[in-house]
Amino acid sequence: MLESHPETAYFWGRVVGDGELTDGTVTVRANDETAARRLAAIAGAEQVDHRIVERDYAHDTSITRSEDEFEVTVDGPLADRAAASLGLPIDGDAGGYRLDVLEEHPKQLLRGLLEGCGTICFKSDDGTVGMSFVHDDEAALDVVRKLLDEIPPAAPYDDLSETSSGGYWFGVDDEYVPDVGEYLYDGVEETGLFDPERKRKLTRSLDQAENV
Repeated sequence: MLESHPETAYFWGRVVGDGELTDGTVTVRANDETAARRLAAIAGAEQVDHRIVERDYAHDTSITRSEDEFEVTVDGPLADRAAASLGLPIDGDAGGYRLDVLEEHPKQLLRGLLEGCGTICFKSDDGTVGMSFVHDDEAALDVVRKLLDEIPPAAPYDDLSETSSGGYWFGVDDEYVPDVGEYLYDGVEETGLFDPERKRKLTRSLDQAENV
């Protein structure tokens, strides 16, 4: 799990995006059951827990929504090893995010981050598709921006802004979102390393933009 493979890059991207490490446990969340079971298979987890949660909208905490949440947990020494090897934060401590080994698979790592802490939306006023990343830890978003700088399609983005909940977010320039989205999800059906619901939303949003 700490070596560089497409599967581990995707898994740890999801953990950084929407998961946490505590002493003895790695937790990662997904909103799609298929995606959660794929994460469990990568990590060798035996169980996927399901619940309904109320979430604040990332950019406006006065708006909430109910959604499914599937939680995968891996018990044992993996959390401490990942904290030491990958610099992931554990038990609330600051992380260094030393993910260089995983960056050998930038597409899978960035896809995991997008599905963990990214949002995709169709902007009806502009007829464009928006892609943004939201996280409580500014250092995690630094990882995302570094990857965006290095992937083949151009992916310029704006500066970090604060969310109403005290976190941070930034968006990829709308003009470049179609190319970035197509790059990230090209060939995923062959590997299964993706969230089907997130892919459907991206495809649907891009189709809407083309038909404006």
